[in-house]
Amino acid sequence: MNELFDLIVHGGQVVLPDRVAYMDIGILDGRIIAVAETLSSPDHSTCQKISAEGKYVLPGAVDVHVHFNEPGLGSWEGFTTGSAALAKGGCTVYIDMPLNGRPPTVTREALKLKLLAAQGRSFVDYALWGGLVPGNLDQLRSLGEAGVSGFKAFMSDPGGEGEDIFREADDWTLYEGMRIIAEFGGVLALHAESEPLVSRLTEKSRHAGKHSAMDYAASRPIVAELEAVHRALFYAEQTGCALHFVHISSPQAVEAIDQAKRQGLDVTVETCPHYLVLTADEMESLGPLAKCAPPLRSSAELQGLWEAIAAGKIDLIASDHSPCPPEMKATTNWFEAWGGISGAQSTLELMIAEGYVKRGIGLHVLSKLMAENPAKRFGLSRKGVIGVGYDADLAIVEIGKGYTLTADQLRYRHPHSPYIGRVFPCRVTSTMLRGHLIYDADNAQSAVPACLGKWIPKQSGTAAGSDHSV
Repeated sequence: MNELFDLIVHGGQVVLPDRVAYMDIGILDGRIIAVAETLSSPDHSTCQKISAEGKYVLPGAVDVHVHFNEPGLGSWEGFTTGSAALAKGGCTVYIDMPLNGRPPTVTREALKLKLLAAQGRSFVDYALWGGLVPGNLDQLRSLGEAGVSGFKAFMSDPGGEGEDIFREADDWTLYEGMRIIAEFGGVLALHAESEPLVSRLTEKSRHAGKHSAMDYAASRPIVAELEAVHRALFYAEQTGCALHFVHISSPQAVEAIDQAKRQGLDVTVETCPHYLVLTADEMESLGPLAKCAPPLRSSAELQGLWEAIAAGKIDLIASDHSPCPPEMKATTNWFEAWGGISGAQSTLELMIAEGYVKRGIGLHVLSKLMAENPAKRFGLSRKGVIGVGYDADLAIVEIGKGYTLTADQLRYRHPHSPYIGRVFPCRVTSTMLRGHLIYDADNAQSAVPACLGKWIPKQSGTAAGSDHSV
């Protein structure tokens, strides 16, 4: 093939939707215009070549669940530091959650403030979630028209103090919100834990003076996740609303969602790397760095989630990167510590290490979970696939040469993570966004690249879950 390219990535094993094969990737103006065994350009003076020999080339990951906390809480994490960490981890687009900003993204005005905070400050492309909370039902359609990717609601108390915080949706808000969102073809993402169960168990534990890691885990049992999942599925059946369940922690909940999917409901399920590599037994040794909600589960649940992945019952993997200043983790009382794991930089490497190297799951299968499926579900039509017409968003990965993660390698605003000290048998060596090199491990100390990230608004009228492949 002898087309005109401005960039060719050559010599690597390319992760395609259905297989891995030695391919060259031809790029022009930030788009992939050819994928073939051998490519060359007639104009060698203007065509740049990047070698991927001995490495794997994956689609840039699509992380649909991060908390960058701007505007208002950039001291926790911001668009610049958070997106820099994603770029280093091989992720080229993310969807930022609506809750921890001040104000939270529950009105069109708040969305404008979020967009202003992000403009020119993200290393990778981004989309934004809107929120469903008590009192903002009249804002949902406007937010949808403004381009949010979907809506996030909590079925349990998300925590926080002050008047301007994101609150859990009561049953009326949840049901009526689903009905409205269904009318314009949106999708609702749910944190599914039963507030009545969780709050009573938490109160009981605190009253007894119990506040250890295992006490916290016991206050948020699998039954609380299952009850909320079943209730939400029932409401979805009544309203026709498309659902996406975030950070599902148990194979039991995955089975319930999969059954609903087979019965015709438009529903997808996400899990997170921490539920696939960490267990409740490690909570005590790791401390509150490993606190999240739902909590880490047993090794049996972890194994069950991997079996669900192998069976095709989990749709996507996202980080749920939920950072905070270190002092908010500095307590032995697990009920008082901030709940959230900082892990977005490590998602791709964790899944290659645990899924491909350790368990033999194909890279094309893992890539579908981390790139193609999330891009399709949330209308990111040119993302998630190495194929003609897609953005040249690429993660080049070396497998077989390990490294140990240290705090100074993290690009978060606060460099703490439960994965510090973990030995990885792989590493992202470079990341490309629309054909631009935004991370290069071999030149990590060179000039910081420009913040090239662009907002990708969801097109008004685009149905949730429809096929957006080009």
